[in-house]
Amino acid sequence: MKNIDSKGHVTGKSLYLDDIPVRQGTLHAVVFFSPVAHAKIKNLEVTDARNYPGVIDILTAKDIPGENQIGGIIPDEPLFAEYETDYLGQPVALVVAETERIARRARQLIKLDFDELEVITDPRVATEKGWLLTPPTIFSMGEPEKKWSHCKYIFEGSVEQAGQEHLYLETQGAYSYPAEDGRIMVHSSTQSPTAAQRTIAKVLGISMNQIQVDVVRLGGGFGGKEDQATAPAVMVALAAQKLEKPVKLVLSRADDMQITGKRHPYSSDFKIGLSQDLKILAYEVTYYQNGGASNDLSPAISQRTLFHTTNSYYIPDVKATLYSCKTNLPPNTAFRGFGAPQGMFVIESAIAKAAMELHVPASLIQKRNLLRENDLFYYGQTAKQVNIRKTWKTLCDEYHLQEKQKEIESFNKKNRIYKKGMAMMPVTFGISFTNISMNQARALVHIYHDGSIGVSTGAIEMGQGVNTKMMQVAAHTFSIDPSRIKLETTNTSRVSNTSPTAASSGADLNGNALLVACNALLMRLKAFVAEQLKASKKEVEIVNERVFVKGNETDFTWEKLIRQAFLNRVNLTEHGHYATPVIHFDVEKGKGHPFAYHTYGTAAFVVKVDVLRGIYEVEEVDIVHDFGDSMNQSIDIGQVEGALVQGIGYMTMEELSYNSDGKLLSNSLSTYKVPDIYGVPKTVNVMPLKTSGHTLAVMGSKAVGEPPLLYGLGVYFAIQNAMREFNPQFASFDAPMTPEKVLMGLYPRSKSVPETTKSEKQLLKTE
Repeated sequence: MKNIDSKGHVTGKSLYLDDIPVRQGTLHAVVFFSPVAHAKIKNLEVTDARNYPGVIDILTAKDIPGENQIGGIIPDEPLFAEYETDYLGQPVALVVAETERIARRARQLIKLDFDELEVITDPRVATEKGWLLTPPTIFSMGEPEKKWSHCKYIFEGSVEQAGQEHLYLETQGAYSYPAEDGRIMVHSSTQSPTAAQRTIAKVLGISMNQIQVDVVRLGGGFGGKEDQATAPAVMVALAAQKLEKPVKLVLSRADDMQITGKRHPYSSDFKIGLSQDLKILAYEVTYYQNGGASNDLSPAISQRTLFHTTNSYYIPDVKATLYSCKTNLPPNTAFRGFGAPQGMFVIESAIAKAAMELHVPASLIQKRNLLRENDLFYYGQTAKQVNIRKTWKTLCDEYHLQEKQKEIESFNKKNRIYKKGMAMMPVTFGISFTNISMNQARALVHIYHDGSIGVSTGAIEMGQGVNTKMMQVAAHTFSIDPSRIKLETTNTSRVSNTSPTAASSGADLNGNALLVACNALLMRLKAFVAEQLKASKKEVEIVNERVFVKGNETDFTWEKLIRQAFLNRVNLTEHGHYATPVIHFDVEKGKGHPFAYHTYGTAAFVVKVDVLRGIYEVEEVDIVHDFGDSMNQSIDIGQVEGALVQGIGYMTMEELSYNSDGKLLSNSLSTYKVPDIYGVPKTVNVMPLKTSGHTLAVMGSKAVGEPPLLYGLGVYFAIQNAMREFNPQFASFDAPMTPEKVLMGLYPRSKSVPETTKSEKQLLKTE
């Protein structure tokens, strides 16, 4: 099945938050936020702004009837700063006016009087000062401190990783209006409708059943709308409740980039020990996570980092310590991969450091330490259905990597201006929310008596194709034409207590809940046919909208079956509930079985670096990925390609920059660069691994949203390998690897620019 949203997207008919027709009398809001990163608030003067023509009201913390608190995991984040501001961009007030233009003009008239306080943006400095969001967390197995004496080789180093801007096409926003009896309707661009509903109830001081949150679709999310979409939803609901008018808030791109948190920057230290035959015997790592001004989702992201500390490798003795640090930056938040990229980048850097020092290919160390069946993860789960070695071997065989490496070596010997590098990137990613209680979902299915079907789930469509997969589940189960099925918007009144569409679990959780509901209805319909035709339920089948008994076609069509069932008062509505089995985890012990299953894959990168200018291009990326039994290979391969490019951007050109005062300098698309058509790989090959599906994946089709982003880490090491062909001493692990860093890494002070030959000069002139 093709993506059911594609036609609507390219013709402009797909509806997003800003496309919802506004009601008569709708007001518009903008956020007034702190102009400094850390300060004591002395006075907030809004009189001039409130008196500006067209301004209806200005809301502050004093207007909140319930709690001034929107913290999701830990209650440490006010909706509006009242006594102290903790980051530049923190909301202080909401200007509500007749038009957005008026609201923006009035915002400029607000005066905030404050005393500035110390600003900390470095997580290591925060740790030294005791600025921690939560106590340090440690995951361990064995006793690495006793293994160092058994190691032939020991290497230590530090790793720096910057953050990443989500840059979803649709900025944060919400639209709210009052209903009768004090109820509030909220349209939100959120991955977490229930989180928005719950938080609105807390801030407004009313019960959750008084609030209805509805989501049509998102124009991108990438984790940035899992928690941080809640604040705009609460703001418009608060304004709608107080003013008894519809209120709309859609952030400008500049405001969105300034106010919202990003992927967490990390600063890390590692120590790795290997045997004579290059087996990794021990590994210790300390992560300093830059959480920003409040927790947001940092505790959960910390866990996922710790869960992916060793990536695809079996290491018998491991100790990983994570400090989640409070800094004066916007609260950093979920981003595709959810902490796993930070953990995996450090182990890959440790292996690269060992390989450099030992003068062996990093791929040799990688291959010798790949997971095997029944290996024990350091968090207590036994590795099952392990396909990482299969993906590695298939990649090497199908894409002739040995021959490519020889071609690269030959190229490097013949060229002085250009150098090529290759790197391998294996990926092992656990699928499930690490918060066990969130691994549940519900679905509601109505069969109308004309044979059409309405499906409601908790899944949020944000470009990843989950709507298409939900339609496939229903159409396949009932064996009917998909045109009979309508997918409803995600609505907290139809499907309650939803988990966020995140952690790559949207299709698994909601698809399995939908399967439960559809199968219950199917069994009910088969029982009705069996009763009518004096047969057994086991003898009844529905195939391509026709009913068969004992393999013989009956005169029941799908439409006739539903009509007759309705006339006989058969229940044609079903609610399905699914809770992922097997999984459990003891947070205090750091042990358990936290993941339903793992996805596996391996990528190989070939890059070319211009050693005169420091620029580079990705010539080829070859990937073998474990999709399980993919239910929609077109969508799944699209997810791999998109995630890959996003991961490449994270490792190369996407550079967040804050100054020492906590001001975001890369605050526009002129200063923050994302991959365009010229920055993506020239060639991308994605080969599905031939394997069976997993029983806990929906219809055997494994989750695919986040894992492919991890392939993008490999581009860093491919560039590094190419650079070392020119400067063998280069050994920095500081991501992203921008062209500026490449140029400076190619030419340490003792290194001179190579003289160019006549032919090379002609080549440069031609280029």
